[in-house]
Amino acid sequence: MLRILVTGGAGFIGSHLCEILLKEGNEVICLDNFFTGNRNNIIHLLDDHRFELIRHDVIQPILLEVDRIFHFACPASPIHYQYNPVKTIKTSVMGTINMLGMAKRIKARVMLASTSEVYGDPRVHPQTESYWGNVNPIGLRSCYDEGKRVAETLMMDYHRQNKVDIKIIRIFNTYGPRMAPNDGRVVSNFILQALRNEDITIYGEGNQTRSFCYIDDLTSGILKMMHIDNFIGPINLGNPNEFTILELARKVVDLTGSKSKIDYQTLPPDDPLQRKPDITLANEKLQWGPKIPLEHGLKKTIPYFERILSE
Repeated sequence: MLRILVTGGAGFIGSHLCEILLKEGNEVICLDNFFTGNRNNIIHLLDDHRFELIRHDVIQPILLEVDRIFHFACPASPIHYQYNPVKTIKTSVMGTINMLGMAKRIKARVMLASTSEVYGDPRVHPQTESYWGNVNPIGLRSCYDEGKRVAETLMMDYHRQNKVDIKIIRIFNTYGPRMAPNDGRVVSNFILQALRNEDITIYGEGNQTRSFCYIDDLTSGILKMMHIDNFIGPINLGNPNEFTILELARKVVDLTGSKSKIDYQTLPPDDPLQRKPDITLANEKLQWGPKIPLEHGLKKTIPYFERILSE
């Protein structure tokens, strides 16, 4: 049994991690300031005596005794991270410094949830971990993109200078139950618009591509990465099956039986045209690859949003 800290533990990915870690028999401390996290995501865990919830912002230092740290605290959708861009980059930079300082002090292994956004609007396709990216450092998205790039730098420097035991994962588009309905991400947007029979909003012609990974596949990769020794990353975790945004919209309309039509709008600046992970490294190092096809994952996700709307 390990004592494990999950920052951002009431968020979409963090709450799934908390649940799995408890099922494995660990003690779990969930740390969240509830800016984008939701108490409903972890309310079913509160009666477990091995689960502890602390309302705290990672920008502020905290002293805890744990064996593992999953550092997942940061707004991850454009609507949320652009709402307060200074706070977003503080979360990535100061929050990561605080978690690394704690890991150094207590000799804990710490994992950073980085992102495919470190590749920016990529000129290499698919994206391998060796690609340095094409990021606009002064754009509207840079508070998140550059914040995560600095967080990766901090992880590597603490590892090289202070021998901190680190892991870096780069998460590609993930979907599933407990996504925030108001986060502006394409899967949640399309499902909600389809369920309401509203026009489905597509930016540009809908030819830009994304690769969608179901939450259960992602968490299995995260845990395999945390458990493996002698490999720190960074490593891509995502689904290499590529779909255009228009294909996704049509699939959602079909699965929901919606009467929605497509509404084409102007493409926002710095929106990546292609995004697809090369997961060769994950195959080799973790023997990991996603198993759940998009249609199957959407069928598991749509009932969650139906319940949200009914409530």
